[in-house]
Amino acid sequence: MFAFLVARRYLGSNPWQTALLVAGVALGVTAFVFITALIQGLATRLTDDVTAKSAHVSLEPADRVARIFHNPRLHTEAVALVSTLQRRQIRAWTATVALLESQTSVTAISPQITGSAVLVRGEAAAPVAVTAIDPRQLDAISPVSREIVAGDTSLNANGILIGVRLAETMGLSVGQPVLFRTDRGIARLLVVEGIFKSGVQSVDERVAYLSLDTARPLFLLPAGVTNIEIKLKDTGQARSFAKFIGGATGLRATPWQDKNSGLADALTAQAQTGTLIQAFSLISVLIGIASALSLSANRRRSEIGIMRAFGISRNFIASVFLLQGLMIGIVGASLGCFAGYGLCSWLATFTKTDGTLALPIAPSEGGYALVFLLTTGGAIMASVIPARSAARLDALEAIQQ
Repeated sequence: MFAFLVARRYLGSNPWQTALLVAGVALGVTAFVFITALIQGLATRLTDDVTAKSAHVSLEPADRVARIFHNPRLHTEAVALVSTLQRRQIRAWTATVALLESQTSVTAISPQITGSAVLVRGEAAAPVAVTAIDPRQLDAISPVSREIVAGDTSLNANGILIGVRLAETMGLSVGQPVLFRTDRGIARLLVVEGIFKSGVQSVDERVAYLSLDTARPLFLLPAGVTNIEIKLKDTGQARSFAKFIGGATGLRATPWQDKNSGLADALTAQAQTGTLIQAFSLISVLIGIASALSLSANRRRSEIGIMRAFGISRNFIASVFLLQGLMIGIVGASLGCFAGYGLCSWLATFTKTDGTLALPIAPSEGGYALVFLLTTGGAIMASVIPARSAARLDALEAIQQ
């Protein structure tokens, strides 16, 4: 307690200097919280933008590899070619769906048939990427219903949904027929049931939706599906879930990160940049604490000499300065955490006209516990040098000076 009382008296003897020192620590912590919340919020927004209209994990048939075998009679090697006439499919997809439904981390499942086709109307022709799904699960992966600008989403046996730019290119409107020809050479006349506008040019120009029952005879898949798309509660668990479900089913499981490697690299670089900024802000805080306590130790040389002459130990002198650093760190870190949370919460109230945040910031992701521990521990470490300097002071020399 005596060391604590001396440390507190030293800090209170110059209140303005102590207040400025604590304010500097609080400002550094506030900057740390703001950067952390901003980076986490931006990462969350980018991830949501990418995964909002796509699956978190995609299941596809395992890749087939051509096998090389030896013919002992001909003393030659031959290759077992993989046939491209039979479309790759998941035959036991109902069992896979049942397994997925038993997983609490899964929020949506969409068995699909995907392929290529050409829409023909008169002399106009346009290639399309086809996605055939169960009409009842139309919005399971992508919110197609909310993007409909004409017609509806009632995909009957002869219905098709197309993008707005494709409809403009082909001169199509709701209720008009169009010739649909698959890459298998099978053609059928379909009716435009609805037109959607996603806002992504490639999707609005090249994507079409069918029902599974309509697509099966067109793509020669009477029972199977080509892929199963999965949504998860936590997008960050996509890699681990893909590894688990791939091993359990024998299918090729691809997490969304592998399909968006550029985004993953950008998020990693962004996190590294944020870490550097956080480190620099903490280093500046610690330098301020060390320099202030060093000046304090230098000004109090005579007092330290008198205490040493009365028999006060070197460890006691060192503990006084360590306690000063601890108190500065605790108070400054606490004020900085509260100020950082208040700043982030205030900035989160600003929104654009469409209702989205003007600044992608997540106040709850400010790393408050981490910055509090780092700042407090760093303040103690910063006070080690002035503490050692004060403890080594010769009593007689200090009193004479």
